[in-house]
Amino acid sequence: MATSYGLLCDDFYVNMILNTELELPTGRDTILHFFERIQRQFPAMNTFYQRETGEFCLEENREPGHYRWVTVERDRICSGCVNPLSLAAADEQHRLILEWAPYALGVSDLDIDCLDVLFGMDFEYQGNHDEILAEALFSESAFATLLDVPGVKPLSFDPSVMLSLSSDCRLQAKVSLESRTGAYQMRTGKFKEEDQLSLYLSIRQYPDPEQKFSRVDSYNHQRNLCEEWMNTRLIPYFINPIVGAIAQRR
Repeated sequence: MATSYGLLCDDFYVNMILNTELELPTGRDTILHFFERIQRQFPAMNTFYQRETGEFCLEENREPGHYRWVTVERDRICSGCVNPLSLAAADEQHRLILEWAPYALGVSDLDIDCLDVLFGMDFEYQGNHDEILAEALFSESAFATLLDVPGVKPLSFDPSVMLSLSSDCRLQAKVSLESRTGAYQMRTGKFKEEDQLSLYLSIRQYPDPEQKFSRVDSYNHQRNLCEEWMNTRLIPYFINPIVGAIAQRR
């Protein structure tokens, strides 16, 4: 089993995204050199390919249910750890990417637009995701009065909020939920088993031009904030109500 967060959902993942101002290099030798260094640290990451849209990808076998992946896109480097055995396991991967990016891809502090750290959870539920979110998060809010009208059902209940965590607004948090239910599923009653209800917590840091930006130090701070917010805000007030609403329908 993954971290204790994995006990609350069907899939839990920790992602890191380093966004750059300039386009990243795409030369064969440069890209292979970058991914070969990652593979030396994580030998099970042995599936390499390029998508039709141009992104380069390296990942582990997904069959066991827990795996690592890294992509190099036009102007960002993305790193993900799905169902990690521990948060430390995800940290090891993301810190390696941040430490190695300047040497392999020429990413300097001047080139960094922002750094994102994301905690995500997927919940399996073959039914109306919007009803789950309406019941779990809006039942005692003003929005609940909109559902009192006969025949009215929730559609596209995808709340998303952004918060400033610093006086200069350079440190931000975003909490969002994503329903996979659409009008077609509601009309037909045909809900796909593989569709998952998702919750995301993302902490973003924009560099302060008056201070030297440390990629790894910033990652550590953002990741710790994600863990704090998960424990004190999201689990009691978002995740537990969602899990409870799903359990009542099974």
